[in-house]
Amino acid sequence: MLNSLSNNTIKQYNCSFKLWWKFCGTYSIEPYEGSVPYILKFLSECFHKGMSYGSLNSTRSALSILMGSKITSDDRLKRFFKGVFRLKPPNPKYNVTWDPGRVLDYLASKYPNESVSLVDLTKKLVTILALTSAHRVQTLSLIKIKNIIFLADGVQIKVPDIIKTSSKSSLQPCLHLKSYSSKLEICPVHTLKSYLIVTKNIRKETDNLIITYKKPYHSASSQSISRWIKMTLNESGIDTSVFTAHSTRHASTSAASRAGLSIDLIRKTAGWSGTSSTFARFYNRPVTEDPLTFSDVVCNTSKRH
Repeated sequence: MLNSLSNNTIKQYNCSFKLWWKFCGTYSIEPYEGSVPYILKFLSECFHKGMSYGSLNSTRSALSILMGSKITSDDRLKRFFKGVFRLKPPNPKYNVTWDPGRVLDYLASKYPNESVSLVDLTKKLVTILALTSAHRVQTLSLIKIKNIIFLADGVQIKVPDIIKTSSKSSLQPCLHLKSYSSKLEICPVHTLKSYLIVTKNIRKETDNLIITYKKPYHSASSQSISRWIKMTLNESGIDTSVFTAHSTRHASTSAASRAGLSIDLIRKTAGWSGTSSTFARFYNRPVTEDPLTFSDVVCNTSKRH
């Protein structure tokens, strides 16, 4: 049963469990058998202490692990959350996004690939992969060299490992990136090939594509990749006090939408289901400045030739 939850979900729920255990101790309640009135009292206290709608929703999900479906189906709890929504409606993390062309133009200056440092080449690769695939950093960290297939006009990268959105009814990610002979300085396929050549002799036994750029060289974690992308955004002039590494997902999918790419293809590329409203609700944002295939559209936002 614990294995049905990802490690990140368990870490997130642990905060809610600690609050609930403390509440139960205060009111002498059995943690696994709390009644709806007590659950409402607990959630109300959390709300008045400043907890947001999203955090309360996460707390409700955590409690449902302990006490079952009554947490999600009870009419009183549904009414409570409608009230929370009206009093403190959730706000999107970003109301605007940035133009990926600005970052790609900066990365184009880091060329030829073989002449730049391993630090710059690594940061260039992870940022270009994030933009042209629109996938999460977690997915990039799980790319294995054995699952990379170079084709005549691009590359196909399969990711069979379990990721955040994996389920028995969903397909595993498969990244399709196009080659650009006219834009080698930002071509994801050319950059990938260069990276493999440069890192060939410093790899040990790891088959992971992305490795650390300092000794001892080993597989890079999601946290490291996020940090490198954020560093690149900052160097490109993007305000990283507002935008995180995950904002590459917002920037690239919004750019693809503005360029006329179909919502269905954007969903498929980014790993959302065919009926998902996630892009429309949380990702499709206007740029902070004015500004086929998914990677083709994103790379064409670059102004350099």
